[in-house]
Amino acid sequence: MMSATIKPRSLYTAVSLYFPRGANIHPPNPIPLYITTQPFSILTRPNTRKQKPIKKREKQQFLHTDIANYQFHVMDMSDAVLVNSSRLKSMVWNDFDRVKKGDTFVAICRHCKKKLSGSSTSGTSHLRNHLIRCQRRSNHGVAQYFSAKEKKKEGSLALLTIDQEQKKDEVLSLVNVRYEQEQIKNEPVCIGSSSMDQRRSQFDLARMIILHNYPLAMVEHVGFKIFVRNLQPLFELVTYDKVEADCLEIYSKEKQKVYEILDKLPGKISVTADVWTASNDAAYLSLKAHYVDEDWQLKRRTLNLIAIDPSHTDDVHSEVIMTCLMDWDIDRKLFSMIFDCVTSENIIDRIRDRLSQNRFLYCNGQLFDVRCAVDLVNHMGQDALEALCEVTQKIRESIRYVKSSEATHAMFNELAHEVQVESKKCLCIDNPLKWNSTYFMLEAALEYRKVFSCLRDRDPISMKFHLSDLEWDRMSVITSFLKLFVEVTNVFTRSKYPTANIFFPEICDIHLQLIEWCKNPDEYISSLAVKMRKKFEDFWDKCSLLLAVAAMLDPRFKMKLLEYYYPQLYGDSASELIDDVFECIKSLYNEHSVVSPLASSLDQGLDWQVSAITGSGKDSKDRLMGFDKFLHETSQSEGSNSDLDKYLEEPLFPRNVDFNILNWWKVHTPRYPILSMMARNILGIPITKVAAESTFDIGGRVLDHNWSSLPATTIQALMCSQDWIQSELESCCKSDASEFYTSQCRSDGVTFV
Repeated sequence: MMSATIKPRSLYTAVSLYFPRGANIHPPNPIPLYITTQPFSILTRPNTRKQKPIKKREKQQFLHTDIANYQFHVMDMSDAVLVNSSRLKSMVWNDFDRVKKGDTFVAICRHCKKKLSGSSTSGTSHLRNHLIRCQRRSNHGVAQYFSAKEKKKEGSLALLTIDQEQKKDEVLSLVNVRYEQEQIKNEPVCIGSSSMDQRRSQFDLARMIILHNYPLAMVEHVGFKIFVRNLQPLFELVTYDKVEADCLEIYSKEKQKVYEILDKLPGKISVTADVWTASNDAAYLSLKAHYVDEDWQLKRRTLNLIAIDPSHTDDVHSEVIMTCLMDWDIDRKLFSMIFDCVTSENIIDRIRDRLSQNRFLYCNGQLFDVRCAVDLVNHMGQDALEALCEVTQKIRESIRYVKSSEATHAMFNELAHEVQVESKKCLCIDNPLKWNSTYFMLEAALEYRKVFSCLRDRDPISMKFHLSDLEWDRMSVITSFLKLFVEVTNVFTRSKYPTANIFFPEICDIHLQLIEWCKNPDEYISSLAVKMRKKFEDFWDKCSLLLAVAAMLDPRFKMKLLEYYYPQLYGDSASELIDDVFECIKSLYNEHSVVSPLASSLDQGLDWQVSAITGSGKDSKDRLMGFDKFLHETSQSEGSNSDLDKYLEEPLFPRNVDFNILNWWKVHTPRYPILSMMARNILGIPITKVAAESTFDIGGRVLDHNWSSLPATTIQALMCSQDWIQSELESCCKSDASEFYTSQCRSDGVTFV
């Protein structure tokens, strides 16, 4: 061995002294030698953050350790003797065998059989470092090998960097990338205070794909594989089929959780039905459950996304829906279903008849068929835009011409200044797929009407886009229609508490406006209004009763809102219609009182009292037994005011902007126990099924292209799981997201160390 008194010119010279010229030096693993042509006095550690000179004692230790490790690797161990290591206190000896060959002690890794120095003078740091990067050993419990000083320094996250100087200048090539473990055994690995759990990581990957609409095939992308290998070499890359199976397993477990939630609900459920299309023109029916939970929070959960064939009969479609409802066991808890305005009446009637046979529906199913209010407004808005089709195209071309050059734009601004138009609205082209953007374009153009007229006189080229005065007037009237529709839609979709009670006054305002629009002297306008009013009346016939009941359950309005709007809508017949609504309200209240837990407990209490009276008379003569019977009979006949009577007799609650009706009923449940049950079921009905992001869309809902080509069962699993996980994330938004994922992994059976 090299003497400590040798003073070689450089480290290269020192290594040459040990390895004779021509020696075959090809170790299977890179030896971490720090080779330089500089003298020892300025030799430095491979630390990129701060360079410190290595002390004389340390440089000798580096050299001896590295050379000795290679010496042990090529050593013949056939006659080596196993040494009893029970007296060795370091934990690293749990993973090493200590053997003796002659006078030399060798430590052999039990996992990869690598041979290292086992001498007591060598310490155990090199053994501990080997265990950290040993690829044939799980990283379970690796954190215990770090010293307390290292843990404190790194904040319980130990980072081991090997060959850092070499990695600094390394260039990653995407060509001929290989993923064998042997190629990455010397790559830097970051190991935390907890072990890498393969199963947990696989589920995290599947949830990421579900949450963000990523394609399942991303797990086979070269870039993704390189990223994962560099991030965590111990993670076993999964295949397309495996990640699909993980997604299906997540779906199965999440579905069971949703099933249990729906089963324990204190109230009824309303279901919306919506049609989605895929890029391959396949059609899917989406069913979503809407309800008010035990904490009086409005909730929504996707139930199914099932492939349908539009060519099938109404009987088949209704049977498909019934099968889904029965699969979730909510057919007995169903209160209403919400469809779009073009759904076949036959489908709805068949479902209602099936449910009515088992007496599952309230009020003989009068409140079962509900149509989407936003869908109605969208259809009327598109009717209005269709009437302005030619005018709208001229406006688009005019705006394009104004913005075609800086000179034209400057001329337009100069004319605006001359005619004193000080509008701050910007002229811009609409998005034809969003009808509200067309309204904004027309509204802005109307404010520049005088400017466009002057532009016609100043620039003859703009004549081909010119609008006549009649076209401007009609555009002004129809734009006022669109303005009302946009405002009402925003109330529906942007409300902080989108419960059923908010729809009645807005729908009544549209009703009153349609009556006035039909009286317009311009036949072009009046005919458009008649067309829209016909669609409105189809909606009103099905939903007016439900909207009125929901308005009555608003403590700020009660019956007063009906008494205000109905005379304007119906004139002399308003009082009769208000009475009809009130009769329905009483009938609905009585049906809830029958199934109310409070009513059941009262009946049981009265039965107990009567039986007690009868039983006591047999044993002894109770002279007040007749009085008790009289008291019971008179209490039933006279009775106290019902919840409904008390509620309607009390003054209205003051109106304010941030009123939360569900919170009001939660607080007042003890005072109105039966009426609060009725409020829970009615207010939980979504009068709209359109998502906020699709409010003004002209087309229908379209599946993400990453998932459109997948099997129908996989699409359903991905879409439903996405909705369930997102809903749970939203409910946990105030807590740490890591806590949510921890709970998810525990539900998957993943254990933590």
